[in-house]
Formats: sequence, C-alpha cells, structure tokens
Amino acid sequence: MTWEEILLSIKNLPYGRNSNRTDFSLVVAEKKGTCSSKHAYLKDFADKNSILNVKLVIGIYKMNESNTKIGTILSENKMEYIPEAHCYLKIDGVRFDCTSSNSDFDKIKNDLLEEIEIEPYQVGDFKIEYHQNFIKNWLSENNSGISFEQIWKIREQCIENLSL
Repeated sequence: MTWEEILLSIKNLPYGRNSNRTDFSLVVAEKKGTCSSKHAYLKDFADKNSILNVKLVIGIYKMNESNTKIGTILSENKMEYIPEAHCYLKIDGVRFDCTSSNSDFDKIKNDLLEEIEIEPYQVGDFKIEYHQNFIKNWLSENNSGISFEQIWKIREQCIENLSL
C-alpha cells in the first residue's frame, strides 16, 4: 500500500471513539477512530516508515452547527460556537483531515483560532488538558455566564452527535 492509499483507507474508516484513547493502533483493530486516534496512527506510521514532512497538529477552531455536523445543540443552548480541539496532519505544509470520509479542512479553516504541533503520544491527556485550559481561558476572557462544566457537557453532546 502506498502512503496515499493508507491515508485514504484510514479516512474511510468510520468515526468513533476507540476503547483506549492512548492506544492509537486500535484504529486498525477496531476499524474506527476519532480525529486524534486516526491522525496519531498516521503520524506514527509516517515516522516509522521515514515518510518526511508529516506533522501532527492540534487546531482549536470555532465549532458551530454550520462547519461541523453536531445537530442543533448549540442553538438550543443559545451559543454561537464552542472552541474545539481538532487533530489533523500537515504534510509538506498542507493540512489533511482524515477524520471521516466526508472530512474537509476547508469547512473549518476560517474558524481556526490557533494551532500547535504535537507528537502521537500527546493525543491523550495532553490534548484534553490543552483543550480544557483553552476553554477555561476563553470563558474567562469573554466573561461568559456559563460554567466550564456546562460547556464541557454541551461539547460532549456535540461529539456524541458526530458518531450518529
């Protein structure tokens, strides 16, 4: 299989959380994955096979009902968006989103707030802490009347809707 074929085969696997978020080899075993597990698997594969110029990235973007298929949960809660941490690859500087067969980075590129490069092992606890800290700072800066716990619960419902 070529690198391009591997990218496409992972992209075509269904979206879904794996039984262990830190074992990204489960993407192949369980035939599914999230943005984190799929892209960590691909970055690890690239590293082990000397495929150059592949970077694993966390991008925080304004997740809303038009750029992400999350249903109407945000409008029901009178929210425009929630900052969401999304993993993807940068290959030779070009962003690739292999989260699902219909993933298209162009849907979120104008809503991108920040990006950082990470290593595959960081898709677990590091990504969660980074994302939660971003949301806490965002809530504080925007003098929001909603608590972190409330927004995280709404976010979890959004993610659950992605699996439907």
